[in-house]
Amino acid sequence: MTANSPMGAPRCDRTAAWSALQGHFEAHGRDLDLREAFTRDPARFAHLSLEAPEVFADLSKNRWDLATQRFLLELARECRLEARRDALLAGARINATEGRAVLHTALRAPRGAGPLSDEVHAVLDAFLAFADQVRASAGAPYTDIVNIGIGGSDLGPQMAVPALEPYLHRGLRYHFVSNVDGSDITAVLRGLKPQHTLFIIASKTFTTQETMANAHAARAWFDAGMPAGADRAKHFIGVTTNLKAAAEFGITTTFGFWDWVGGRYSLWSAIGLPIAIAVGSEHFRAMLAGAHAMDRHFAEAPLEKNLPVQLGLLDVWYRNFHGFGSRSVAPYHQGLKRFAAYLQQLEMESNGKCVDMDGQAVPFGTSPVVWGEAGTNGQHAYFQMLHQGTDVIPVEFIAVKRAAHDLPDQQTKLLANCLAQSQALMLGKTAAAAATEMAPTASPDFDRARLAQHRSFPGNRPSTTLVLEALTPRSLGALIALYEHRVFVSGALWGINSFDQWGVELGKALCNALLPRMDSRDVSGLDGSTAGLLQRLTS
Repeated sequence: MTANSPMGAPRCDRTAAWSALQGHFEAHGRDLDLREAFTRDPARFAHLSLEAPEVFADLSKNRWDLATQRFLLELARECRLEARRDALLAGARINATEGRAVLHTALRAPRGAGPLSDEVHAVLDAFLAFADQVRASAGAPYTDIVNIGIGGSDLGPQMAVPALEPYLHRGLRYHFVSNVDGSDITAVLRGLKPQHTLFIIASKTFTTQETMANAHAARAWFDAGMPAGADRAKHFIGVTTNLKAAAEFGITTTFGFWDWVGGRYSLWSAIGLPIAIAVGSEHFRAMLAGAHAMDRHFAEAPLEKNLPVQLGLLDVWYRNFHGFGSRSVAPYHQGLKRFAAYLQQLEMESNGKCVDMDGQAVPFGTSPVVWGEAGTNGQHAYFQMLHQGTDVIPVEFIAVKRAAHDLPDQQTKLLANCLAQSQALMLGKTAAAAATEMAPTASPDFDRARLAQHRSFPGNRPSTTLVLEALTPRSLGALIALYEHRVFVSGALWGINSFDQWGVELGKALCNALLPRMDSRDVSGLDGSTAGLLQRLTS
């Protein structure tokens, strides 16, 4: 058994199923037309829709059919996806390059139901009790919570807090600082009062460059605004495993987590403290419960009815056979405005790899570029390219049926826009149809036949629509877990390690080497471009 073959599993392109998929793609998949597919199969929606905890998925507007699904399922089975999944959930050291288990699912398992349960729940109980204490003391002393982190220590909480806006404690305000650019923390601190501010410093090692630079700036701001002898420890909390460094900084209250929790999977741990303060322990536990329900679905549902599996297989189909290099995520809910940014790290840091587990170059594409914006804002920005651009970009719509606000007309408009966009992407419009329509903004002097060409749309552009009944802590937890497992599925088939991130390290190391040169202006040994830019920026 090699590192590339956990449980004896081959890489996807070394299977008979892969060759069969290539033949299927050439014969049927490449030219599949969605409009014709719906005509041939009036029950296509029913055949290609799935239900998972808190999430309904319409997969029928994608460029696949039941035959494609069968070929993809054979690929999953030949790659021993189920055995890989079971190893993940059991705590095997599937992160081979770092010798670690990958146990973020244990963080949301009920007490006694997951690996390391006693340890996990001791920390969970402690930071949730602290969160409820902060909520109970809102206004005296705290009015503002400032989370200082970066990457997973920032993106998860920064996404989840606005997503759960209806559940927030109204006596507190929530702020997030991540960028080492001092403009970030300066803008946040402006208008805050140190005596009413609680800082959460989130860094596993308590050495992360950006986080510690901002932490020191926050401490200096606090000390300058408070009388001598003020109890700094009541205003700075650490989420870290480096208790010594936190104590030297002046922090006495810390909550830890473990090396088997990757940063982009860490919002379920004490990194979620700002979420817990914002929504309270009961709602935080509901978010964990929603994620756990999706974990059980992933673990127990047969592959053909398993939503994370089906989405991961669709990703492989699009990336490696259709050659689609990106995917746009369009949540039609303002609370999910940071969701695409969160998914960028989750997917691109996990699966943006060019070598397999044996260190061999992979001869196929891995992670697509993930990007997007909340609807309907995106419609007035980049949807033009989605409809008429030269690249085919699959779109993922997220619709929330019930709004938390009391403006029903606007919710109806929002959902109608969501449905219309996926419909328009699929149906398109012929030049002949466009020629029969009035175009009020068109020049009366422009040739009508040529104008019709400008106003035609190719259609047959794929999309997925995920539907939530409401955006609640439980449904948000399930939605995030769905994407986590989907990323695992595609990475497992590609034979890559979805849980290390060595690409992040190179830039850090080079930055540390360049920092003293910024003062000395010594450019000896540097490449010509870096030397020239350093001189220009420091002169």
